Amino acid sequence: MACSHVNDIDLAPPHPKKAVYREDCTQCFDSIDDPAGLDVCLYCFNGGCAGDRNHARLHVEHTGHPLALNIRRTRKPVSRDEPPQKMSKLSIAAETESDRYETVTSVKCYKCEVADVDQNAGRLGPVIAAVLKANTFAQQEEVKAWQLELTSCEHILMLQQAESRAIDSGALGHCSQCDLKENLWLCLSCGNLGCGRQQYGGLGGNSHALSHFESSGHGVAVKLGSLTADGEADIYCYACNEERVDEDLKAHLAHWGVDIAERQKTEKNLTEMQIEQNLRWEFSMTTEDGKELLPLFGAGFTGLKNLGNSCYLNSIVQSIFSFPQFQERYYHPDEAPPHVSAPAEDLETQLRKLADGVLSGRYAKPDSDVTASEYSPEIPHQKGLAPAMFKYLVGRGHEEFATMRQQDASEFLLHILKLITRSAHPAPLHDPVASFRFAMEQRLQCTSCKKVRYRTEEQESMTLPVPIRKKPASFMEDKDEYQPVTLKECLDIFTADEVVELTCPACGSKDGFHKRTLFKTFPEILVITARRFELVNWVPNKRDVPVLVDDEPIALDAYKSHGLLPDEEELPEDAVAPAPAFTPHVGALGMLMDMGFPQVRAEKALHATGNSDVEAASEWLFAHMEDPDIDAPMDFGGGPKGKSDAVCEVQLQALVDMGFSQPVARQALRETDGELDRAVEWVFSHPDATGEVEETGQAGDEVKEKALPGNAGLPAEFQLQSIVCHKGASIHAGHYVSFIRKQLPGVEQPSWVLFNDEKVAKAADVDEMKKFAYIYFFRHL
Repeated sequence: MACSHVNDIDLAPPHPKKAVYREDCTQCFDSIDDPAGLDVCLYCFNGGCAGDRNHARLHVEHTGHPLALNIRRTRKPVSRDEPPQKMSKLSIAAETESDRYETVTSVKCYKCEVADVDQNAGRLGPVIAAVLKANTFAQQEEVKAWQLELTSCEHILMLQQAESRAIDSGALGHCSQCDLKENLWLCLSCGNLGCGRQQYGGLGGNSHALSHFESSGHGVAVKLGSLTADGEADIYCYACNEERVDEDLKAHLAHWGVDIAERQKTEKNLTEMQIEQNLRWEFSMTTEDGKELLPLFGAGFTGLKNLGNSCYLNSIVQSIFSFPQFQERYYHPDEAPPHVSAPAEDLETQLRKLADGVLSGRYAKPDSDVTASEYSPEIPHQKGLAPAMFKYLVGRGHEEFATMRQQDASEFLLHILKLITRSAHPAPLHDPVASFRFAMEQRLQCTSCKKVRYRTEEQESMTLPVPIRKKPASFMEDKDEYQPVTLKECLDIFTADEVVELTCPACGSKDGFHKRTLFKTFPEILVITARRFELVNWVPNKRDVPVLVDDEPIALDAYKSHGLLPDEEELPEDAVAPAPAFTPHVGALGMLMDMGFPQVRAEKALHATGNSDVEAASEWLFAHMEDPDIDAPMDFGGGPKGKSDAVCEVQLQALVDMGFSQPVARQALRETDGELDRAVEWVFSHPDATGEVEETGQAGDEVKEKALPGNAGLPAEFQLQSIVCHKGASIHAGHYVSFIRKQLPGVEQPSWVLFNDEKVAKAADVDEMKKFAYIYFFRHL
């Protein structure tokens, strides 16, 4: 039976920037490697699984798109019968997808119920060819992320081109010094065409483009095979020996008669080849004495692939989904996925997909692609899941998380919690981030009149300073070692009484205040980040200070604030004894700005730490990086600044247009002194706000007090549930893994499990790893 849809006008090949989901389903992690394969919609290029879940059919029902390309891939058997060769960056062996896999395709029409439509019928041929040739969504997003790192240089900005001429098309077909017809680089200065270096992706090359630079000094060249009609291409500056970006590429090529609009990309660019090569590196899972760790499989033991410096994301995802609050919110195996037009761009869909992936056990199976031999006797680990869609979605628009650079896991945790809180949580579902929230209460007491003031701040994690004390050096030691500290000592330091330089609004004394911060309430999940940084020449350096944390429950009762006591006199809110306007110390401010801190942040830090101690100010900044108002200008004038009753109607309408109710929008603007951005943040961080504070302006109006997050009850006992560990001298380099307390089948007591990207194994030497953990997750007992 013929299909009547093969000539649909909407059938067209995907353009270079169009996302093609041809590797895994947008609503689960079933993929082209499963027996039923993946159905790629030939209209919008959504990928839907064709197996028992059949998300492809759901896509057809939602969109009405009848035609899909089914792709099924099987791994070619590989047997290692000799020691594997050591991989070198200077000798990269080319291995294409066809070298590793057998791929079978077919076209099906869901409306005509034809299972094997002729792939050359009607308009199908070019569309299918383009789909199979296109980068997968994961590859495309990684290329974009890597390209964010590229910049221009003086040799491109000051490029001098020889007299304009149109290069004969035949001369663009091969190297000017040999017969190579691929890996060709056009010199933008003189129009010479030379072949590239052989090691790039295994392509042939005799380095004639490099030799041209050495003889002529012309440093900027473009790879012809990487040109796209959108004006993107590989640009290389031999003078800098770096990949670059040429904003005027179209004009520079037109100078030599090359029309970008007529060019078609025929080869992988350098970024694509670099990504492909990075993903082939493997890391062993052995103990320090060389013993292989026991791999784990099944529900709750699914690993996540490293997408290129994404170990920070993997470790955080594994940690938060180990808690029942996240499992209950996002793991719904018996429910159909949300009905949305673009599943890959919907946070709810991707979080449910991720929960199903890491919790169900559906994908936690040994990778049998490589058969064991005498040179690889280890038990195969699992393939792991590639959370590419999730990584793209949570990083979209963020100047750091949208890149392929290593990131701070603690900052990423706060970022993803903020995104989750902002998303919708229809009843009976609850925001799982609420389990992280608690309140800290700050107590200020004037040293002269002894009057006090209490202020409460809500937060979702805490950063503890770790005291750095070197051990006495030995003449045999070649590196510094540090004295261990306990978690209790870190908490004692954090909650200790300190004197701050403030002017009392009641008595006018300038002798300062005693300040202490304690828990007002406790969260269900307590996240503690251990800050082990020391300033050396104004540069923060990570120090390996052991922090001793027990597996046994720890009590935080001693760190609970009891609020205003009967014998304490509270500072009146309307007390007016304005302190002189704050002027930042010029020298200290300059030093902080030289270290890279913005002026607004530097001023706030000096204001909070006494206005002269640069080290204390920088420490304050590291502890307050995630404050929502860290970049908001601060009023350093004298006197307290209260919340204004007046609300800007323009800003109010802007919030209402965003979908917030008018009462809540009005309350948010009042709570944030009319700053729109902060008001938006306030609404999302106060999901229970009712907006019942009305603008009456009359004295004696009753204000409904918002309940604080967390639990104020005692005892407050917490047990360590998960840790995120980092190896490396800087948070911007190195590797993250997570250790999570899990119940293993057949084992009475919970065990520690190591999640190292895609590899999951029963952990060893956890006590040693706990000493140097970066993030600690505790659960309230």
